[in-house]
Amino acid sequence: MKPPETSTPDMAVNLAGVRLRNPVIAASGTFGYGVEFADILGLDRIGAFVTKGLSRTPMEGNRAPRIIETASGMINAIGLQNVGVQAFVQEKLPAIRALRNTVCIANVFGFSVEDCIAVIRVLNEVDGTAMYELNASCPNTKHGGMVFGTDPEALAELVSRCRAVSTRPLIVKLSPNVTSIALMARVAQECGADAISLVNTFVSLAIDVKTRRPRIANVTGGLSGPAIKPIAVRMVWEAARAVRIPVIGMGGILNAEDAVEFMLAGATAVEVGTASYADPRAVEKIATGLKKWCVASQVARAADLTGGMRLD
Repeated sequence: MKPPETSTPDMAVNLAGVRLRNPVIAASGTFGYGVEFADILGLDRIGAFVTKGLSRTPMEGNRAPRIIETASGMINAIGLQNVGVQAFVQEKLPAIRALRNTVCIANVFGFSVEDCIAVIRVLNEVDGTAMYELNASCPNTKHGGMVFGTDPEALAELVSRCRAVSTRPLIVKLSPNVTSIALMARVAQECGADAISLVNTFVSLAIDVKTRRPRIANVTGGLSGPAIKPIAVRMVWEAARAVRIPVIGMGGILNAEDAVEFMLAGATAVEVGTASYADPRAVEKIATGLKKWCVASQVARAADLTGGMRLD
């Protein structure tokens, strides 16, 4: 006998103690500060949004060209342009607070551990953000230009010291440019991360064969989009097997089936990034599509998809 159809699946998920109405999150760097999209899509129909990376002081970013299209994806080297945490609190946060029913996650970065701590301390003092996503892929000038996310010792220091001052759940965003993502996931967990998100972009290079010059002014940039999805799913699977904390998966998600794939690999939630460049309403469409998929597939709870890949 065919089981009864699930018409109203429970789409809510618990992310490190924060309830999301559904598992679909707008990724950092692709969704402004969230409020810019309020007239474009229903922010009350997505799980959450992550702000642009917030730094201690304002940053202008890299010179153009800093974003190009590639086969099944794009390369960007925006350079983490943002207004700075103080301006964010004064100019952006009041409008975010007014949203009320939408979870805001603040992305935090810096060129030193002290920079990240300073940003977190400012955000601790104000309401409006539910969690912090710590970008562990930024240059650490106090460690010879190394990247936090590729050096286990640097990552351990960053996470442990930020966790010590944070008054909100701390998500650590990991770099995929490593030999063992499982190792970096365990380091983040052991040093106090409440959740991890992955993957960030892959270091890449594109050359204009006519001019023989790099197509990005920064020479290299970060590759994202559908081209990286199979690698990202594999890394999420490896990370989820290595830790007990929630995992947020991202990398080339274009539709509900892509989101399901990441969740079956072990993700509690997913972030949608590059798709928003092609369609500003992509996050909402994927969230709506995921609910329809659960109805059609007779999945009563979206949370039950997490780690559901079958190996037999």
